[in-house]
Amino acid sequence: MNKRESFRTRWGFILACIGSAVGMGNIWMFPTRVSLYGGGSFIIPYFIFVILIGSTGIIGEMSFGRATKSGPVNAFGTACEMKGKRKIGEAIGLIPVLGSLAMAIGYTVVLGWIVKYMVGAFTGTTLAANDVDGFSAAFGGMASAFGNNGWLLSSLTIAIVILMLGIGSGIEKANKIMMPLFYVLFIILGIYVFLQPGSADGYRYIFRVDPKALADPTTWIYALGQAFFSLSIAGNGTLIYGSYLSDSENIPASAARVAIFDTMAALLAAFVIIPAMATAGTQLNQGGPGLMFIFLPNLFKSMPGGTIVAMIFFVAVFFAGMTSLINLYEAPIATVQEKFGLKRVPACAVVGVFSAVVATCIQGIVSGWMDVLSIYICPLGAGLAAIMFFWVCGKKYVETQVNKGRENPISDKFYPACKYIFCPVCFLVLLLGIFMGGIG
Repeated sequence: MNKRESFRTRWGFILACIGSAVGMGNIWMFPTRVSLYGGGSFIIPYFIFVILIGSTGIIGEMSFGRATKSGPVNAFGTACEMKGKRKIGEAIGLIPVLGSLAMAIGYTVVLGWIVKYMVGAFTGTTLAANDVDGFSAAFGGMASAFGNNGWLLSSLTIAIVILMLGIGSGIEKANKIMMPLFYVLFIILGIYVFLQPGSADGYRYIFRVDPKALADPTTWIYALGQAFFSLSIAGNGTLIYGSYLSDSENIPASAARVAIFDTMAALLAAFVIIPAMATAGTQLNQGGPGLMFIFLPNLFKSMPGGTIVAMIFFVAVFFAGMTSLINLYEAPIATVQEKFGLKRVPACAVVGVFSAVVATCIQGIVSGWMDVLSIYICPLGAGLAAIMFFWVCGKKYVETQVNKGRENPISDKFYPACKYIFCPVCFLVLLLGIFMGGIG
């Protein structure tokens, strides 16, 4: 049996987890929701939910992965084996793994868009349109069926090559380069926007607290959805990264750092995008791909030095997207290795070829594809992982695993908070998503 790979350094692991969490939700959704739901009135409940999920769900998934030294299928199987039902657990474990693969395939399409716009920022094609209608037409052509094949396959190839290099030489090294650069580039953008006339109105809006918006249940619902999905809780990515940890690592401390840096990324995006919109005298009310590929390029074109701003922005977004993508692919690749006995390179190749075919074919329906996954599969996977660890494995097992690597035992409130608050929250997110058509 081959020796299981592991992260080489504590910060390598933390940066990888931060990379998995920092993605499009931070960049194209968080600023929009801050704008739509009252600035600070949205940020306050968002902070509350980040603390809740970071101190329960992230710790749980990391500890579950480390305890079982495996991906979701074997982890769920190990949990159910305690009750004599291993096969049932393994079957349930396929849900988050297949969800992770499907999400990775959809994300590959999006990253293909990002790569095209990143390269286009340097060649001039990204800002070539004359107005919003022109940018909209350009994006529509790219986001159509089979509209971006070459860039899609290029982004997938980069991700698979990184994954083929392994945990330490591939995932860890990539995140050690890309995540610090992501923060540096966004800080540069933040300084630039701060110096632009009119940006102060954007900052005033971000920090204002509207009591009416704060009292609105909708604000809290979308803050919960933003925190839940931003922290990458889905029963797969955080769990599989945890499986590569040694028993000497202090998981609660690592989870806190991941939550802090993910929140910093979201705030950085808001501090760049909302004041930038304010400089043009417009309010941010358009999220998702339309913000990133239509309205922001149109804004960059009108700004002094807009070409350089676009270059920095899309390179930073590429780093955020790539680090998330390699995390999404890791759980399916690890599962192929575990179940079929393949070495890492052929397992990556199998997953890569399959994903290339499917991703190429779903380009015209990727929005609906991602909606189904975010509404149904992600919260379901998170809830199932939480039930397996906190309910099936039981208090003694959980506390033993979480306390490994710690000098002092975790609070006695941790286990009941996870069992009776976090687990129901996962299914609340599922139900709210179904009822409201998505909150992530």
